[in-house]
Amino acid sequence: MDLQLPLWFEIGSLIVLTLILAADLLLILKRPHIPSTRESTLWVVFYVTLALIFAGLMWIFAGPEYAGQFVAGWLTEYSLSIDNLFVFVLIMSQFSVPRRYQQEVLMVGIIIALILRGAFILVGAAVIEQFSWVFYIFGAFLVWTAWRQAFPGGDHDSDVKQENFVVRLLRRTIDISDHYDGAKLRTLVDGKKMWTPMVIVFAAIGVTDLLFAIDSIPAIFGITTSPFIVFTANIFALMGLRQLYFLLGDLLDRLRYLHYGIAFILAFIGFKLVFHAMHVNELPFINNGEHIEWAPEISTWMSLGVIIVSMLVATVASLIASARDKKAGTVESAKAVADEKGTPATVDDAAAGRDAVAGTAPADPASSRASAQSSAGHGPLDEDPAVPDPTSKRGRA
Repeated sequence: MDLQLPLWFEIGSLIVLTLILAADLLLILKRPHIPSTRESTLWVVFYVTLALIFAGLMWIFAGPEYAGQFVAGWLTEYSLSIDNLFVFVLIMSQFSVPRRYQQEVLMVGIIIALILRGAFILVGAAVIEQFSWVFYIFGAFLVWTAWRQAFPGGDHDSDVKQENFVVRLLRRTIDISDHYDGAKLRTLVDGKKMWTPMVIVFAAIGVTDLLFAIDSIPAIFGITTSPFIVFTANIFALMGLRQLYFLLGDLLDRLRYLHYGIAFILAFIGFKLVFHAMHVNELPFINNGEHIEWAPEISTWMSLGVIIVSMLVATVASLIASARDKKAGTVESAKAVADEKGTPATVDDAAAGRDAVAGTAPADPASSRASAQSSAGHGPLDEDPAVPDPTSKRGRA
C-alpha cells in the first residue's frame, strides 16, 4: 500500500522545514561566531525532538509502519551524516579555515547536500517506479560500499587530503589569494580582484556532498520507497549537523569504530535490497522471470533495531577503547617524564628502587614481622615475655 498523507500535511511540513533552515542560515550570516557547548547541545536536542515529533505525526496520519520507516531512514541518514563530519573536519584542517567562519562553510555544505540529494531522490524514485530490478544494483552497490567503509585499504586521511579534480581545476584556472577575507568569496589584493581560498573549500565540500549522496540515497531507498519520507528523513538528518560538528569536536577522533557500525548498516540494507529484488523479481534470466517466494522480506522494525544496535555497539566500543588508550597513554607519559628526570614513575617503582639499592627484594610485611620475631629468640606464635599474662598469678599481683 502506497503512503497516503493529507496534501496539506506534506506541503505544510516542507514549508515549515524550509523556514527553519532559512532562519538558521540568516542567524549565521547575522552573527558569525563559535557556538558554545551549551548552545550546540540545545540546538541538537531541538532538532532531534523536532524529528521525533514529526515521527509522531506520521504515526497519527499514516500509521506505525510509515512512522517506523521514517525513524529508520532518519537514523540511517543521521549516522551517514556523522560520517560526513569526519571528512568536513579534514577539509577544514587542510585549508586552515578560521574556526569563526566554519559555520558558514558547514551551512553551505548542508544546502548543497540538500539540493543534490533532492535531485537524486527524484531520479531514484522515477527509476524504481519503472524498473524493479534496479534494487539488485542498489543492493550490490551498498554491499560494496560497506566493504570499502570497513576496509578502506589505505590512509583515509591522506585520501581526503589529496585534492580532487575540481579543486585542482580551480587552482589552475582562477586567481586565488593566499589569505581569507572573512567568509567572502572575492577580495581585493593590490588593487586586483581575486578569489579567496573559501571558494576552494566550498568546491571540496560540494564534491564530498556529491559522493556521500551517491552512498546515502540507495541506503534509504532500501528502507522506504516513499519519496516524501526519503526527502524529509534527509532534511532532518542534515538539520543540526552544523551544531553537532561543534558539539562533538574532538570526540569525533574517539569514535574509531563508527565506520564499522556504518558498514554493517550499509551491508544489512544492501542484502535487504537484494532480497526485495528477488521477492519481486521480473528478470527473465533469474528464476524464469518469476518472483522468488522464499526470499525473505525484512520488516521495517527489524531494520530499525539493527540500525540502533549497530550504532550503539560501535559508539560504546569506541569510547571504551578510547578510555583504555587514554589510561595507557597517561602511564607511558609518566614513565617518559620519569626517565627524562631520572625519577621513579610510580610509588611501586620507587620502592623497587630502594630495595635494589639495599641489595634485597621487596619483602612482604607479614614475613618481615615473622623474621623480626624469630631473630628475637621465639617464633611468631610464642608469647612475648616482656608482657605479663593477666591470667597468671604473677600478672594479677
